[in-house]
Amino acid sequence: MKYILLLPFIILSFQLAAQDVNQSSEVYPEFVECENVAYSNQPDCFNRTLIAFITTNFQVPEIVQTESYKGQLTIIFEVDESGEFQLIYLDASYDELKKETERVFDALPKIKPATYNGRPIHMQFRMPLRIPLQENVAVEPVNQEDEIELREESETMVAAKPNALSEYEKIKSDEFKSPRYNSQINIPLSHEFYSRFDAQFNEIGANTHSASKPLMFSEVNPYYDFEANRDELLQDRNTLAGRKLWNEHLFRYQTENYWFTIDPGFDLQIGKDFEQTEHDFTYNNTREFIIQGGLGEKFNFYSVIYESQGRFAQYYNNFAESIRPAGGDPAIIPGRGIAKTFMNDGYDYPVAEGYLSFTPSEFINIQFGHGNNFIGDGYRSLLLSDNPSPYPYLKLNTKFWKIKYTNTWMSLRDVRPAVTNSGSFRTKYIANHYLSLNITKRLNLGFFESVMWENDNDRGFDLNYLNPVIFYRAIEFATGADGGNAIIGLTGKYKISNQMYAYGQWLIDEFSSVDVFGGEGSWKNKLGFQAGFKYFNAFDVKDLYLQAEYNQVRPYTYSHNSITLNYGHNNQSMAHLWGANFREIIGIARYRKDRLFGSAKLIYGERGFDFSETGDYFGQDIYRNEEDRPFDTGVEIGQGNTTNSFYSELEAGYIVNPTTNLKLFASFIYRDFNPQANTPANFENSTTWINFGLRTDIFNWYFDY
Repeated sequence: MKYILLLPFIILSFQLAAQDVNQSSEVYPEFVECENVAYSNQPDCFNRTLIAFITTNFQVPEIVQTESYKGQLTIIFEVDESGEFQLIYLDASYDELKKETERVFDALPKIKPATYNGRPIHMQFRMPLRIPLQENVAVEPVNQEDEIELREESETMVAAKPNALSEYEKIKSDEFKSPRYNSQINIPLSHEFYSRFDAQFNEIGANTHSASKPLMFSEVNPYYDFEANRDELLQDRNTLAGRKLWNEHLFRYQTENYWFTIDPGFDLQIGKDFEQTEHDFTYNNTREFIIQGGLGEKFNFYSVIYESQGRFAQYYNNFAESIRPAGGDPAIIPGRGIAKTFMNDGYDYPVAEGYLSFTPSEFINIQFGHGNNFIGDGYRSLLLSDNPSPYPYLKLNTKFWKIKYTNTWMSLRDVRPAVTNSGSFRTKYIANHYLSLNITKRLNLGFFESVMWENDNDRGFDLNYLNPVIFYRAIEFATGADGGNAIIGLTGKYKISNQMYAYGQWLIDEFSSVDVFGGEGSWKNKLGFQAGFKYFNAFDVKDLYLQAEYNQVRPYTYSHNSITLNYGHNNQSMAHLWGANFREIIGIARYRKDRLFGSAKLIYGERGFDFSETGDYFGQDIYRNEEDRPFDTGVEIGQGNTTNSFYSELEAGYIVNPTTNLKLFASFIYRDFNPQANTPANFENSTTWINFGLRTDIFNWYFDY
């Protein structure tokens, strides 16, 4: 270990107390430098010589300087009858400080011992040592009786408590080796971050499963070395503040058996909606507290608390207020949660997420938490998306052979005034099963089932739904069982080369052969379809990422005749954020060079809205009752108040800290929304919105409503 000379950083202050004996008969211990000093000045000479020796030879351990430690060492020592220095008691906050003190005292020369009436005696001293010195430490001399008790206590402490002292002093961090990258911590759901390793994780021949997200670091790290890629972005910073800002976690701690990190996070945005006349600017002010760690090799934890206030572009504010909950709160911020009024024209929306991750064997991981999940390889998911607010969940991932099987049980809320009871929100549950199978080294197929039921008649959580056998509940409903709503789906991915792959999803709502093939244009034909393509290092340009995607969902999909059994949570869809009755095409380009990054996104869509909230239901709003449909056949995508929308977003930024994914960014959004007929809920408008911000990128914002 490196040492830094103590002299520039610490000052010693001590006062020596000797036994209460006749001064005329007692002589202080004597350094060679004090041989010719008068008797009355011997104590001062002893003190000055000892201080000079310690100041010259004591070296501050590197960890003490790095962590800017301020504190005090308590040292009790004696010069014995032979003139040798003996440490009796030593209390230090760092084991490295204790070892250095012992080294310095071992290096002290043998001196002439103290004498009493000409007979050599031991003489005991107490020395408080401050690092660094803030003020002098005044130590009063102790009388003979107290000194004897102090000596006995010190000997007792040394003899009886060495293990206790060592146990406390051993609570020191070892070298931090970024254990998160090999842990069962989830990789935060960030489209930009996932694009960095998408190509390596999906190389031909790799027996990987990429659709069930969030992925864990331990799943991806064998294919994409997180630490090596992060180290390429590290900057040469010599100061502690510089390293914490640009390269490291704010606080990190690791031993052989456990580790944890603590970080602040931010999502600070200031912008301008040029079509908004009531306010001069938009803003978001989020402060985050993030803690994550591992206890042993099998147990990990993660928690983040968000405290947020914001006001957004007007179209986004309108949508947030249109899905407001019962109880008087003004809005639900999409993907975040229920908001209260802030300063008359803004929203205050706290959010908490976290989970416990336990891996009892190499084949199984169990997570219990509050957050979001995602199934698919695209920008959107028609099966399960991170679009809604966080929710409680229990997840079981099982991986062996060519299979990954994900079981997720979720507790959701219906917060509409029409279904609340005595001021409490309605509870419902979902059990999802997703089986991913690598058919060949290029082809992957996935089979999905989702079963929803509500907490009615004190039914609570029905243990029957804990059955992990896929399709079991869907088959039961198909044969006439009642009490819930089932959705099934199929996913696919084909690796064309190591630079590109195609992916897709097929969704069937309320599985029944009669419903699926019930006739041309039948309202019962509740289907969704996705097809997409990704191209990595496109045109041989390193880190250029291109993606194209098409999505469509027929009217009435995700809705149900039991109004609470829709596929939604907190007035948001659990799948595509547009609900149903739409088609869209998406183009995305991303590029990164060192710490610089940029992206472009274009979305063109056709949607069919209702003309009023209580009139005919044309199938877009998944929270309406499908029995309000105007006709049974001739149903097609875009029916109702046909609306064409265009959304474009440009973003560029700089990765401030690659360890925490803190980014400085600027974005430009243009949105054009053109319905067939203007209604209070949907009317023609266009938006030009610019934003500048500093953001810890650990979740996805979706402004493309």
